[in-house]
Amino acid sequence: MVSTQKFWRVSALFFTLSVTGWSQAATPAPQASPAPAASAKAACPTILNHSFKRLQDEVPQNLCQYAGKVVLVVNTASFCGFTEQYEGLEALYGKYKDKGLVVLGFPSNDFGKQEPGTDKEIADFCYNTYAVKFPMFSKTVVSGDERNALYKQLVAATGTSPKWNFYKYLIDRNGKVVDSYNSMTKPLSASLVADIEKLL
Repeated sequence: MVSTQKFWRVSALFFTLSVTGWSQAATPAPQASPAPAASAKAACPTILNHSFKRLQDEVPQNLCQYAGKVVLVVNTASFCGFTEQYEGLEALYGKYKDKGLVVLGFPSNDFGKQEPGTDKEIADFCYNTYAVKFPMFSKTVVSGDERNALYKQLVAATGTSPKWNFYKYLIDRNGKVVDSYNSMTKPLSASLVADIEKLL
C-alpha cells in the first residue's frame, strides 16, 4: 500500500512539473522594444521653424513639415521676364521630389511691382499657366527691413538678399543654407542641378 501511495505521489509531481514546463515553453519570451523607425520625423531646424499661409486657400502651413528634405526657396512673380522659370521649377520638383527635394515658392511684389494680384489670382495663374504643384505661399515681402522672418534668416546665412524675382536659396537636409543663386540661374541649369544632386 505504501509503495502504491508513493508511486502516485511521484507520478503527480512529475505531471505537475511537466505541465509547468510545457506552459513556460508555450509562453513567448519577452520581446525587446523595437528600435525607433529610421524614417522618424526629423527635428525641425531653425530655418524652417516658420508658418506661412498656403497660396491657394490661405490655410497656415508650418515649414517644419519639410524638415529632412533638401529645400529650394524661390521668390516669384507673375509678370516678369523670368516668370517662365515656373516651368523649370516644376520640372525640377517633379524629377527630384521622390528623392527628397521640395521647392517652396514665395510670390512677392517687391521688384518692379510684377506681382500685383491677389493670392487667388496668383494661384490661378500658376496652376493654369504652368501647372505648378510645388508648395506656394501667400504674397509676401522678401526684401528690405520688412522682409519676412524666413528671408531674414536666409539673408543672414548667406550675406546676400534677393536682387530680383526668382532669386534662389538652397537648404540641405539638416537645415543649413548652402548657397544662393541669382535670377539668371535657371532651375535646370547644370550648376544648380549638380548642387541639388549632391545633397539628395
